[in-house]
Amino acid sequence: MKKKIAVIGGGLGGLSVSIRLALAGFDVHLFEQNDHVGGKAGSINIDGFRFDSGPSLLTMPFVLEELFNVADEKIEEHIVLESLDILCKYFYPDGTELNAFSKREKLITEISEKLGESNNSVNKYLNYSKQIYDLTVELFLFKSFSEPKTFLNIKALKTLFNLPKIDPFRTMHEANLSFFNNPRTVQLFDRYATYNGSNPYKAPATLNIIQHVEYNLGAFVPTKGIYSITEALFTLASKSGVKIHLNSKVESILTNRNAVTGVVLDNNEHSFDAVISNADVNYTYKYLLAGKKSSRVERYKSLEPSSSAVVFYWGIKGIYNEFEVHNILFSSDYKREFEDIFIDKKCSDDPTIYIYVSSKYNPGDAPEGCENWFVMINTPYNSGQNWENEIHRVKETIIKKIESRLKKDIGKSILCEVILDPIKIEANTSSTFGSLYGISSNNKYAAFLRQRNRSNEFKGLYFCGGSAHPGGGIPLVLLSGKIAAELVAKDLA
Repeated sequence: MKKKIAVIGGGLGGLSVSIRLALAGFDVHLFEQNDHVGGKAGSINIDGFRFDSGPSLLTMPFVLEELFNVADEKIEEHIVLESLDILCKYFYPDGTELNAFSKREKLITEISEKLGESNNSVNKYLNYSKQIYDLTVELFLFKSFSEPKTFLNIKALKTLFNLPKIDPFRTMHEANLSFFNNPRTVQLFDRYATYNGSNPYKAPATLNIIQHVEYNLGAFVPTKGIYSITEALFTLASKSGVKIHLNSKVESILTNRNAVTGVVLDNNEHSFDAVISNADVNYTYKYLLAGKKSSRVERYKSLEPSSSAVVFYWGIKGIYNEFEVHNILFSSDYKREFEDIFIDKKCSDDPTIYIYVSSKYNPGDAPEGCENWFVMINTPYNSGQNWENEIHRVKETIIKKIESRLKKDIGKSILCEVILDPIKIEANTSSTFGSLYGISSNNKYAAFLRQRNRSNEFKGLYFCGGSAHPGGGIPLVLLSGKIAAELVAKDLA
């Protein structure tokens, strides 16, 4: 008889682990509380406009491609990926505009001409970022921290012997400051701390690996939007034999003497040989394992959550050629912005604004003569703020800032609007306090504090998703599913 596996949550991590285990011969049941899968990688439709609800860029596409290969499918038959010439357009408060080109030579020239950095400095920095990736990728991204063999091999030993080269003892900001003379260049590369909800003035410089992933390995968009990844994985999961249960909220995880025995849905108990939580780790311990003795509950109370976000999904009348697909309008005091978020726990008075316009590469996402603007700022996690007041305040700030830059009346061009805030993020995805990435990486031990993919307290319990190892972002979430699947297959073999 096939071993039965329950997967809680249909985010990309849950879909990844489900597909792999179903293909490995397990009887996999995926339970999703919403009427659709995808988690944060969802889709919003309103008045003829379509928006990707969360992630807006794909890096490390080979991770996604490998998942299709496992299913003996060709990725290009499901998803068409497009490489952008300009990864992101940056707008600085002093009027400087910089295009982050995908081609290395063009990027180096742009930074040299616009920000006055030497070609050698930029080239040296990108090589530094690559070095961190080369030394850490196998140990920190592709392997489980639960397995001793992860650390007992030549590659792991090489990383340990070259520890200073992965730069764990400086902050991202300190490291970036050592490479560049222009504060605007430092701000450009400090920004990547927000990719996992952290503060560049506290996060370890090892996170400068992210710049290599985006600039050296490349960044892509699916021609039909990020949600087409979710749709393709849903199709792949169904084809692989995964039994997907929508509108099915798991109420608790059953245990017997610290061994998982099943889950509870609609007050009914269902037996399973293993349970994989794609839900937020904190939520899993606090609610799904409520009443079970676990040191993790208190531990997670002491760990700082990652940042959250406020997103305005605006249907905009008009075509704005000033913007690219991805755009950043920087704040004038970056350090103050992160102090607002992580210390004062408030939305910044001068936030950095991210604008994603998928209709620029997929015209079907907006009516003719219009654009769909995904407008986001980083915010603190929910700790009791008055979000109604915060949203009203920051909306006015955002509109004024965009209007000042474009010299156009944006407020009157908004045809429709949907708003996402930390409270709604928590309600929709069970992300504790609305934090986007579980715990922050605001200390050098963060990588080791993140939940491992196999529980060491409850036999038969596993984790995947953005709050578990190796972290958030599409490729890492997919890898978390791969690691969890490998552990389950090994343990239940």
